[in-house]
Amino acid sequence: MAETVHDLAAMVARFARSDGIHTTAVPRLDLIRSTRQTQDLHTVHEPALCLVVQGAKRVMLADHIYDYDPAKYLVVSFDLPIIGQITSASLAEPYLCIRFGIDAGVLSDLAVDMPWDDELSPKGPGLLLGETTPDILNAATRLVRLIEAPDDIPALAKLYERELLYRIIRAPGGRAVLRSVYGPGQGKQIARVIALIKKTYREPFEMARLAEDAHLQPSALHQHFKAVTLMSPLQYHKRLRLQEARRLMLFEDQTAAQAAFSVGYESPSQFSREYRRQFGLPPMKDVEALAGSILATGPQSGEEAGARSTSETVH
Repeated sequence: MAETVHDLAAMVARFARSDGIHTTAVPRLDLIRSTRQTQDLHTVHEPALCLVVQGAKRVMLADHIYDYDPAKYLVVSFDLPIIGQITSASLAEPYLCIRFGIDAGVLSDLAVDMPWDDELSPKGPGLLLGETTPDILNAATRLVRLIEAPDDIPALAKLYERELLYRIIRAPGGRAVLRSVYGPGQGKQIARVIALIKKTYREPFEMARLAEDAHLQPSALHQHFKAVTLMSPLQYHKRLRLQEARRLMLFEDQTAAQAAFSVGYESPSQFSREYRRQFGLPPMKDVEALAGSILATGPQSGEEAGARSTSETVH
């Protein structure tokens, strides 16, 4: 049966009755609802497919902007520090989104069955916007429908997951999704470097160590890393530190000095300068403004309330 985006939105609304992130019994499948637009949310986005079925969202990676809605989906192929903002939502028509985490093992299996054509080798950042086709919509609907048939999940979830990822990969530009696990170029090396930075971001930055781990010259690593993330390895390292410090101050009541030392800064003054450059306000003023916003209106979309440490997002 051909599904429409309105059918899928009604299903998501039925399962996600309140604002926030709703974890489901289907592995790696979350449903997100928000009845209001949000301010910027800084986060490290893990590899995932984000399919908006009602409303709209904007994501920023470095100075690049990606807008998506029911006509377009977003795929994040690498762990990327992004800024997200829900741009269309209301009580009458809440923002509704399906977020499906991309499993590297499933992706690798698919890659084996889809030999790479060197002429189609993708370039560009690790974010992809694509058109939400009927095939993609139907595959996503089958996956979401499993929520109301839990006995079918063990047998069918993996089949539907594979189909959904297959449809994404076969879509125009979709082979870019495979870069982190397969194919020519340095995608796998960059994925390894990202994982290492996330694991060791509290330690002093060492380009030579990262280059050695990736089996690349430092200049080549810098070039390929920036092509995927739109930032240098050092900028990525700093972004992780600052976002984790912000979380520690907001949710664990650490002072600016405590947060600075927790994420590896030796100089509180340097931390304050870099924090203000990133977030626009000194550390404690920024946190006070964020806390006031959350108290006044509730968590933006459940994402602040469910914020995790940077180290917990490492695969």
